[in-house]
Amino acid sequence: MLQDQEVTQLLIDWSNGDKTALDHLMPLVEKELRRLATHFMRGERPGHTLQTTALVNEAYLKLVDQKRVQWQNRAHFFAIAAQLMRRILVDHARKQGRAKRGGGAQRVSLSDAVVLSEEKSAELIALDGALSRLAAFDPLKSQIVELRHFGGLGVEETAEVLGVAPITVIRHWNLAKAWIQRELSAGSQT
Repeated sequence: MLQDQEVTQLLIDWSNGDKTALDHLMPLVEKELRRLATHFMRGERPGHTLQTTALVNEAYLKLVDQKRVQWQNRAHFFAIAAQLMRRILVDHARKQGRAKRGGGAQRVSLSDAVVLSEEKSAELIALDGALSRLAAFDPLKSQIVELRHFGGLGVEETAEVLGVAPITVIRHWNLAKAWIQRELSAGSQT
């Protein structure tokens, strides 16, 4: 808990322009960033050309480039980190040309979206598309999915980041999972 408070204070100091805070912050968050990257990479196909260390490094570069973010706390930082890692992987998948504009998409549940298979890039892009469509009409549900599923945050941490009650997170999480499942199932039938 003490480290969480230290991380939060360093994030606030960094947001307020203290450049030395970043130097003290990174060693404290590196292990968690690596855990997040490992979680993401487990969901990728065997032989993926982007390695865990490269994902951490790319996310780190994007995180330190965040100039307009007013860091709230540790959970907020890792939520942004998870979002950046997801974007890096989706961009990488698109660059590799793994998706054929949605053709041949497979039916994938939200919980199956991180299971190892040959089609991970296409599935990640399909899930990213579903999240984008969800965000268009219900940004809160999309943020909750991103924080919980990709960021690995619990209900309490997600509620803290979003400034809502934990019961709201639970309700929206359940509805969002059902909606995404339906979207992914419908996409696989076209």
